[in-house]
Amino acid sequence: MWVKICGINDVKTAEQVAALAPDAIGLNFYSGTPRVVSQDIAADIVRRLPAGVEPVGVFVNHDVADIIAICARCRLRTVQLHGDETPAQVAELQRQSAGLKIIRVHRLGPDGVAPLAEDLDKCRHLGVQFYACLVDARVEGVYGGSGRTIAWDAIAERRRGTHWPPLVLAGGLRPDNVAAAIAAVEPWGVDVAGGVESAPGVKDLSLVSAFIQSARSANDASAITWADGI
Repeated sequence: MWVKICGINDVKTAEQVAALAPDAIGLNFYSGTPRVVSQDIAADIVRRLPAGVEPVGVFVNHDVADIIAICARCRLRTVQLHGDETPAQVAELQRQSAGLKIIRVHRLGPDGVAPLAEDLDKCRHLGVQFYACLVDARVEGVYGGSGRTIAWDAIAERRRGTHWPPLVLAGGLRPDNVAAAIAAVEPWGVDVAGGVESAPGVKDLSLVSAFIQSARSANDASAITWADGI
């Protein structure tokens, strides 16, 4: 189970979270969130991370040139596109940044999963190869971190038999519900920001630790159940 702790914006917290061994941390460059990080601090965080913790740059409606410049400055190799980027913009980013891993985000609203499937098809026709796709809750005017959960069953049902990229589940996940979410959706990974905070943008290390342990324990239990045919 790939586990990402998102919205880290200071070096001390980054080092403390990294010591808990998530697979990735998210560095958010969107100015409209309390979790925004400066490029200088992000670059310092990336330099200090252990090899096993992947830094992911989170972008919302940034220009392709800005994304490439920030990634070069901060030495980022993975980006998460969390805005309203078009398939053409995604394809252009891939064309201009060979080797950059792209996580495509879809914010699930009343129209369900169908727009995600359509978007992935359009990107595929343009030759885009995603590292993963992340499903979050849609809240008007908010790009992630809303704390709102999504319809896990709808995602699980729609993705059966599809050729989607590895699925990362987000949206209202917490230490006390991540196991149920994993059991329902069987995602490749999970992503959390507000669900492990004591205040907006302030990570609670006890919650971070509990989230990572719950996610990994749930994944291990699912693997055992599948192997035993239970």
